[in-house]
Amino acid sequence: MKRRTFFKNLSLAGTSALAGGCATVEKKSKGVKPVKRVDGKGDPRMRGPFPILSTPFTESGEVDYNTLACEAKFVSDCGCNMIWPQSNAAIDLLSTEEKFKGMQVIAEALQGSKSTVAFGCNGKNIEHMVEHVKHVESLADKYKNTNIALISRPADNTQNQEDAKKYFLELEKHTSRPTIIQTVGGNSCKIKAIDVDILIDLAKRNPKVFGYIKEETGNAEECNLRMRKEISAKPIIHTVYSAWGGWQWLYQMRRIGSEGLVSERAVYADLLAYIWEQVENGDINGTLSDAFSKLLLAYNFSYYAKGGTSGDLRGAHLYVFQKRGVFKNRLSREYIKKNRKLIVPQTPIIKDCKLTQQQIDEIDTCLETISKYFKV
Repeated sequence: MKRRTFFKNLSLAGTSALAGGCATVEKKSKGVKPVKRVDGKGDPRMRGPFPILSTPFTESGEVDYNTLACEAKFVSDCGCNMIWPQSNAAIDLLSTEEKFKGMQVIAEALQGSKSTVAFGCNGKNIEHMVEHVKHVESLADKYKNTNIALISRPADNTQNQEDAKKYFLELEKHTSRPTIIQTVGGNSCKIKAIDVDILIDLAKRNPKVFGYIKEETGNAEECNLRMRKEISAKPIIHTVYSAWGGWQWLYQMRRIGSEGLVSERAVYADLLAYIWEQVENGDINGTLSDAFSKLLLAYNFSYYAKGGTSGDLRGAHLYVFQKRGVFKNRLSREYIKKNRKLIVPQTPIIKDCKLTQQQIDEIDTCLETISKYFKV
């Protein structure tokens, strides 16, 4: 299921993802021990939150590469790893040339950083994916002091499970880097998600490359069942990441055992890093639930922009990027929406996120309570 439709299915989980995340927001939660984790024996750099960088644009609608580099450094300073490009808009609405140049800018900006960047190698077909992987490998050869991994989802032209498996077996031929597999493909992909058994088989075949899973399949109940099965396969499976913006992240970390998050929430990278740190230290200070509640408060900003929804990953959050001195504007590229379908326009459509002063004042007020968890 796509991120944008997840929220329609929350009720199918028995309790909503939101409720699952906040169920322990009370004083007695201090010192709550998460589910015992089995060591996944993967690359230790592949744990924790991996926020997807939001692509910045200039007033003319071009990718703002200078700001993209600043964003990568900001996320690194916040104590997070990162991913780019991987959100639907970044995959679909950027040209291959724009993605390749952005990858180079990020790889250069992160030289010497402890953070890992997973570059999105997603293809319309196998050949398109391989082109991306080869480019990443060329960057790794050039920027040897940058920690580089990969992330990919099933090809747009995937028709069945065998197609999906062939796609990742071909990816394996061109890299030896840890690769996060996103279980759900794009709008044109014909399978609902990659079968868990295939994910496990791939990890058995090549534990150096596979065994890292961004799980975002189906409704909340189905997703959590798959996640439990994947985690029970450790150490064949190394790391399972939550998704969907993190609405279930706290529940999935504490009660199921997910060990990271993949979602476009880079502006809150230090808050994500703090939440992860508290999970790792067993919530000894009893601040985990409060910190997560502040993250949910920030997600509510999405409603303030005209046309915004709870699943809006940019919108009013671009104002927070401005507020934190990372972005220069609130511009985005947009799809054409027709008959409930998202269509990539022939030429980029640029939209500015307009906010009233009252909306800005409310966001600023909320940020005052959230900022105690900001590092940068």
